[in-house]
Order: sequence, then C-alpha cells, then structure tokens
Amino acid sequence: MAAVGKEYAEALFSLALENDSVDEFFDAIDLIKELFEEYHEYIDFLSTPSIPKEERLARLEECFEGKIPEMMLHFLSVMLKRGDIRSFSDSAAEFESLCFASKSISNAVVTSAVALTEAEKSRLSAKLETLCGHTVRLHCKVDSSLIGGMSSIIREQIRSYESRIEMSEIGTVILVVDGIARAHGLRNCMSSELLEFDDGSFGMAQNLEDETVSIAILSDEYDIKEGSQVRRTGKVLSVPVGEALLGRVVNALGKPIDGKGPAECSAARPIESDAPGIIERKSVSVPLQTGIKAIDGMIPIGRGQRELIIGDRQTGKTEIAIDTIINQRNSNVLCVYVAIGQKNSSVAQIANELEREGAMEYTIIVSASAAESAPLQYIAPYAGCAMAEYFREQGKDVLIIYDDLSKHAVAYRALSLLLRRPPGCEAFPGDVFYLHSRLLERAACVAPEYGGGSITAMPIIETQAGDVSAYIPTNVISITDGQIFLETELFHSGIMPAINPGISVSRVGGAAQLKGMKKVSGELKLLYSQYIELKSFAQFGSDLDSDTKARLALGERIVEVLKQGRNSPVSAGCQVAIIYAVINGYLNSVPLNKIHEYEQRLYDKLNREAKDWLRRIEENHFEQEDIDRLRQILDEV
Repeated sequence: MAAVGKEYAEALFSLALENDSVDEFFDAIDLIKELFEEYHEYIDFLSTPSIPKEERLARLEECFEGKIPEMMLHFLSVMLKRGDIRSFSDSAAEFESLCFASKSISNAVVTSAVALTEAEKSRLSAKLETLCGHTVRLHCKVDSSLIGGMSSIIREQIRSYESRIEMSEIGTVILVVDGIARAHGLRNCMSSELLEFDDGSFGMAQNLEDETVSIAILSDEYDIKEGSQVRRTGKVLSVPVGEALLGRVVNALGKPIDGKGPAECSAARPIESDAPGIIERKSVSVPLQTGIKAIDGMIPIGRGQRELIIGDRQTGKTEIAIDTIINQRNSNVLCVYVAIGQKNSSVAQIANELEREGAMEYTIIVSASAAESAPLQYIAPYAGCAMAEYFREQGKDVLIIYDDLSKHAVAYRALSLLLRRPPGCEAFPGDVFYLHSRLLERAACVAPEYGGGSITAMPIIETQAGDVSAYIPTNVISITDGQIFLETELFHSGIMPAINPGISVSRVGGAAQLKGMKKVSGELKLLYSQYIELKSFAQFGSDLDSDTKARLALGERIVEVLKQGRNSPVSAGCQVAIIYAVINGYLNSVPLNKIHEYEQRLYDKLNREAKDWLRRIEENHFEQEDIDRLRQILDEV
C-alpha cells in the first residue's frame, strides 16, 4: 500500500510543480486528510466495491466540488476508480515530505528506458546543481517499452480526466489459441461485450478474470497475435434486425451470405435479452397450423408455444419444420430458421426449397455451419431470437426453428473447454439447462396492452438410439410445452411423418385448436395409440374377435390418412374433413391402397364446391349446419 501511495504522491507532486500549485495542493490535502480521519465510514463507503462506482464518484464530487482544486478532485476520482482510495493517507504523507523538501531543494524527475548506474546518477545530479545553483533532488524512473512507468500513467490520467472516455479502454493480447484470445487490461469490460481487435476482427468477452479477459473470436480468418491491441466498444454483442433481412440467408452476426448484396437494416438488437415477464404474457389462444394432419389433429400447436421436435438422426425432424414454414404462406406469420452445425450444402438446399415454395419472402435463415467456429455456432440461436423479437415488438407473430440444439450444446462444450473452464462444468445439466432455458423462455405470446405479438419456438433435439432420458433431451423437454417424438421404427416402416402418438404431447395447444378440429379429432390420438398397442399383440395370435378386427381396420385407415409427403401441407378445413371421414366410418369400405385417391378427390371437391365451408372452418366456426354440410359432401365423394 505504501509503494502505491508513493507513486500517487510523486505523480501529484509533479503536476503541482507544473502548475505552480504546490501550496494550494498542500492545503487541499490537509482538508481531505482531516475529513477522512474524522469520518472513517466515508472512506469505507468510497472503497466498497459492491456499491456501484458511479454512485461512489457522485458522492465524492458532491463532498469536495468547489472546496478543493479541480485537479485534486480528478486525483481522488482516479484513485477511487482504480480501487486505491485507501492508500490516500500514504500518498498525503509522501506528498508532504516532498513539499517540505522542495522549500530548499529542487526535485528533478528523470525517466529512462533502463536503470541508471550510480555513477551516471552522480554526474547528472552534479550537472543539474551547476545549472540551478542549488541542491537538486534527483528522482530516477524506468519506463518500459510497452506500458510506461506507473507515475506517468497516473499523471496522464489526472491531466486528461475530463476528456478520457472509459469506453475506449484498450487491452493487450497476451495469448491466442484455437479462436480464443486472452487480453490483459480492459478493467471495465462487460460480459458478452463486443470487442474490436486492431486487425478489424471482433470478439465477444467471456471469462472476466482479475487481470485478464478471455475473448471468443467471432471470425474464422483473423490476424491476431501476441501484443495485438483490443478495444472496448461499450456495447454487448448485437445483430442487425428489420424487414430487410426477410428473404435473406445471414450468418450468426447478421451479415448476408447469400450473394444478394448487403441488407440495409436501420436497427440492431443485443443477442441476449430478458424474456417477457409473467404480467406481460397472455395464454396461448390462436392456433399455429403446421399443415401436417398428425400434428394439427393430435398435437396442436398455438402461437407463443414452445414445441420440441425430438428423434434420432434421419427421422424427418427438419422436414416437419420446413413444412411448417411453408404452411405459413397466407397466415401472416413470419419465420426464422436457425441452422446450427449443418453442412453449407444442406442449408443451401433448404433455402432453395423455401424459395421454390414461395416461403423465403417471409423467412430469415440464420446459418452457423459445421465449418464455422464454436463461438459462431454458440451465438447463432440467440441472434435468430433477437431478429424474431424485433417483429414481435411490432405486434407480429413469428415462428422460429432451432435446428438443432444438440449441436448447439456441443458447440457450447467446445467453447467452454477452449476458454479453460473446468472440464465437466459445461456438461453439468444445470449449465446446459441455463444455456437453453434463457433462449426458449424468450418465446411467448405477449398481451395486447404490452404490444401483442408472439414468438413460437420449435427447437429440434437429436437423440441417440431413441434415448429421450439423456440429460440434454430431458432438459429441453422440461423447458418446452410439449414434444413431437419421431420414431425410427415408424420411419423405416414407411409411416411419414413418423410421429409416435404415445409420448408426443402438446400441453397448451388444445386451448388454441380450431373448434372444428377439436371436435372431430377428440378421439384421434386415443384410437391411433390403441391401434399401435393392438397391432403388437395381434401379430402373436390369429384368432381375433370382431371388435379387435374392427379397431385394427380403423387404425390402419387412420395411419394411411395421417401419412403425408414432404412439402404438401393441408389446409385446416381439408384436415377437418378427412379426419371426420376416417373416424366416422366413411373410409371403412375404401381399400387401403385407394385411401389417398379418395383423400385427393375429397380435397378437390371441397376446393371446387365448398370454399365457403372451408373459410368458415378457418374462421373457427363449426356448428351443426357445418357438420350437416360436411356429411353431404362426404356422401357425394
């Protein structure tokens, strides 16, 4: 503490000599020392790090402004900001001794790149005494080639206190390895702050340690090496948002990568933000139609819901998400598709598919491919959510797909290990739970008095051998409002989408289901589940009663009706009609291999002769007159 006080005193004394204010500074120090000695609790308040620094600075200025020279107030402010305010008494004592000595002895401060020898000091002192005509006190200092002596830094901070901008703090890179840089300095850096390196690349502050900051470099190509400088921007990591991004493919930083030129966005949002509070939310009440009969009939989704799509690799998870996006064509729902850890060719194929179906005009694709660094894959879903929140705040409905969060967890694990966090921490369920919960909780249906709008999240999780009890699947299951489980066995048997109705569930979607769909599909899930159970027992016995045979025949027809190819969404009215038909026995006489023909004839008839009926279903009407009209149409097919 005494050494630090001496450095401050020497810097202050040097400034006093420069400004011919030694006596004025001496009196001010006496006043400050008297106050600090009389009120110990005041010095305790100024040195308590848990109290915001801005509040302590304000109290300091309130106490001394106008009572001591402005330079002295700057001196105290610098000591407070550097956490050295308790060393003031040492600085005061040293300053007084320098003042006493200055009455008959001149003080000379000599700064050199290397330490002077005693012989060199003697010769220099003698030369100065000859020039001045009296005794000269020589103060020799060594200034390193990188950061300069401590007193020169303190003196410069005091002199330029008013003009110095805290946000422009500069640190020095001391280590670069595997896309992670460690920098010394940046004392006031914020978590997740955007930092700029001197080669023009950017990084995101992660580990904030006592003397260093670990930075995730947000670029695959950079020229950063030991000794490079890194500058604070004063902003947390943000991405551009706005209408200009619709129809574009962008990277995790919001920069277009589709070759269509820049996107002119006038606004930006932080990738991390608080989820809407309970008061701001409203219950889910409006359906989000996927166009997939098995989902809209058995596992309905509402706008503002979080519905997990889970299953093994290659079971059609992405196809369900893409078909849902395509089905939003005339529903005023904007879409954001976030591709995490996928091949660039796969993302390009999805973009072409959406373009071909006319869905890209209301969709943003955010891509952080497998070829990109772990930090970019880590921030991609948060960036996509920030883009979706921009539209929600305008009262619009948004669907966001995270494909997939298993790869997101892997990227987070890689980032954690590169940041030298203790191995195992990144795999602990609580850590990954927070990783995904703070993302998925941002999906909500907002009450009209708070702007309205909604974000519906459909995260995708990949399981290993159908194991939904692993910690990442169970984490996301507990965060979401239901799950659509795709089974490998069903997929390989030709049932697409391969949805297992037994463990697939929607916890809130029923409240948002269309009235017509709710009435006709009430028994659908039960009948489907019973069929799957009966089928497994029926294969072991040949002598079946008539009731069992009837249930099996009905189940077979339900399975055929619920089969659906890619990119073939079905309107809500047509879904109501075909589900009503199969449950109420209209397909009992239709051979299994002719069901799809019957289905197509029904759809054509509805679109040709019953457009008013279809419109009533989509407008949430389903009265007895609508049922009678449907029966008449089914009798004529």
